[in-house]
Amino acid sequence: MPKLVVYNSMSLDGYFTDAKGDMSWAHKQDPEWQAFVAENARGGGQLLFGRITYDLMASFWPTPLAMQSNPTIAERMNNLRKYVFSTTMDQASWRNTTLFKGDLATEVRKLKQKPGPDIVIMGSGSLVAQLAEAGLIDEYQIVLNPLVVGSGRTLFEGVKRKLPMKLAKSRAFGNGNVVLFYEPVDQLLG
Repeated sequence: MPKLVVYNSMSLDGYFTDAKGDMSWAHKQDPEWQAFVAENARGGGQLLFGRITYDLMASFWPTPLAMQSNPTIAERMNNLRKYVFSTTMDQASWRNTTLFKGDLATEVRKLKQKPGPDIVIMGSGSLVAQLAEAGLIDEYQIVLNPLVVGSGRTLFEGVKRKLPMKLAKSRAFGNGNVVLFYEPVDQLLG
């Protein structure tokens, strides 16, 4: 059964987007970091998005610019199975995407019961908060960026209970990024 994994960048002051919703500060172009990102993208998987992140991803990855600037990641992003949760979308046109309009936790529980590769959430802070609150996330991969953005959105906005974590591993990069791999200590029965 697949694990549900969160992969998100975060500033030193705890924001995953700045006050304008921008995440471009998290994208670094140095060779060591790009090699890690490309290697991470080579693994199998499925992607889970909220509408805002889906719209951003779908507007970039299928483009010639994406294929030219980062062909390995573009190929993976375009070919992986994708799920988007939205109450406002009528259809999802990006290749291999299924649109869900039902209850988020219920649908994710069903996805986690089906055989298949892990499901990864990128961005999509409101989904992360709801699924964390429901005890459905199995691993958090947080990229801590050496930058203070001043204000923005936190990844766990709206979570009403404590979520104890244990550090499973970490990796530091020359650009100052540190990837922290956390696992929840106690899960609700999901």
